[in-house]
Amino acid sequence: QVQLVESGGGLVQPGGSLRLSCAASGIFFSFYAVGWYRQAPGKQRELVASISDAGITNYADSVKGRFTISRDNAKNTVYLQMNRLKPDDTAVYYCNAVRPTRNYWGQGTQVTVSS
Repeated sequence: QVQLVESGGGLVQPGGSLRLSCAASGIFFSFYAVGWYRQAPGKQRELVASISDAGITNYADSVKGRFTISRDNAKNTVYLQMNRLKPDDTAVYYCNAVRPTRNYWGQGTQVTVSS
């Protein structure tokens, strides 16, 4: 059974930092492209950052220079380091792992940026 489990969300003040983790079981994460998505209330889910199986990264313009995606294949985990957080970053963050004919989602973790 495949599971993606996100963790690391929480309440943080504007300007603060959080590191999200996405731990996989039942699959070898190294064979998958992994993306972090977020969905704020009343908005569509959007791609925040992605990392290919080769380690190539891409970021949404809104988070470039503030967020960093990385992977530790030995731990079967992908991270999202979020710095200089803004209230607009408030959302549920989801991890997604894809490869041809496979697509898995985690349950999400809430990130709230508020003073």
